[in-house]
Amino acid sequence: MNWHTLDVTISGAVATVTLNRPRVHNAFNETAIKELEHSFRMFGDRGEVRAIVLTGSGTTFCAGADLSWMRKMADIPYEDNFADAYRLATMLRTIYHCPKPVIARVQGDAYGGGLGLIAAADIAIASTTAGFAFSEVKLGLMPSVISPFVIQAIGSRPARRYFVTGEKFTAQEAYRLGLVHEVATPDILDAKLNSIVSQIIQNGPHAVMQSKRLIQDIDLLSEKLSIDTAERIARLRGSEEAREGVQAFLEKRPPSWRAAAQKGK
Repeated sequence: MNWHTLDVTISGAVATVTLNRPRVHNAFNETAIKELEHSFRMFGDRGEVRAIVLTGSGTTFCAGADLSWMRKMADIPYEDNFADAYRLATMLRTIYHCPKPVIARVQGDAYGGGLGLIAAADIAIASTTAGFAFSEVKLGLMPSVISPFVIQAIGSRPARRYFVTGEKFTAQEAYRLGLVHEVATPDILDAKLNSIVSQIIQNGPHAVMQSKRLIQDIDLLSEKLSIDTAERIARLRGSEEAREGVQAFLEKRPPSWRAAAQKGK
């Protein structure tokens, strides 16, 4: 397959899927969503693959949704917006339900939907230099489609804070919350990653897949939940607030509600 947004490789028993849009901080659009889903289905079915690493090229892991793409979403009918959001939900569920263990190598910042990729992975290791934020509210949006995976990872109490503030937090805080399992300085990030991968591939491959399936069956992230979250964000994407938020970001100016809040002080 000719990949347009990913760099995909296999070395021995380990497949690596690299988000490869560094000029836009590895933000995903409809093509990236489609290719991510396809790559994880493909490697999940390949017998020689025992583990899959998900990472990003350049200095950013993933900035979430491509805002040029999001601006287009504001102008399409609700039904098309829902279908688009549901494709994102399906991609995240594909990563979550992949029969092979997925390890997120977070070498740089992650925002918005990028945190959904991390939460959908089985294991996440982050560089000490990485920063994180559920930045959707700054654009008049919400972290709807990623929320089932994120809340499962960190719990509802931290989500109550970080979903509504949109504030940036550190890799150490991501570790404290349970969003990532390991934090390492950039010079030893890959050594930590290799140690985890090595431990996985020494184990019985069927036992590993069944252990992952056991956890998923108990967690019960249902299809109904994906439909509900896709409906919620589809409604919000077409709102005047979301249109203003995305446009203001692209024009590098404060959104109208921030200016109004400043004026009211």
